[in-house]
Amino acid sequence: MFGRLRCPRWLYDADVASYANDPRCIALAEALVPLLRRACPENAGGYGGSLQLNLDDEEAVAMGGVQLIRAAMRRAARSLNWKVETAGWPGTQHGTIVLVHDRREVPEPYARVVNDDMNDRVRAALHRVWDEHGEPPVQRRTPTLQTQEFRAAVAALTS
Repeated sequence: MFGRLRCPRWLYDADVASYANDPRCIALAEALVPLLRRACPENAGGYGGSLQLNLDDEEAVAMGGVQLIRAAMRRAARSLNWKVETAGWPGTQHGTIVLVHDRREVPEPYARVVNDDMNDRVRAALHRVWDEHGEPPVQRRTPTLQTQEFRAAVAALTS
């Protein structure tokens, strides 16, 4: 879905410091697992998931920064056997954006479901960009909703 994102080399997985034993990373990863499960299309066997978080810059820093959030995403995704790619952009005009994507080959029984889901997401995005009239396609896994669920999961960790 994302291919290899065009962004500075330092944003890719191979260049990220290890947070493997950081308790913040471990706790955040545990909170992310259910979100990543929900990020997969229904009836796709856990394939085709992606999660995008749009956070305020200060909020991301308070959670440990982009690199720690990405490390937690990788840890959670790998616990679900995803072949994972993450990226993060601090300080964009929309705040901090962090994402994770499952890059596994989708087996034949689930390929149609995953492809149909991807097409629905593209149609919904084009509907917004082109400002089309009428009902937009229903989207259950928008970045806005995913970010809200993430914030609720993080709040549950601290309470």
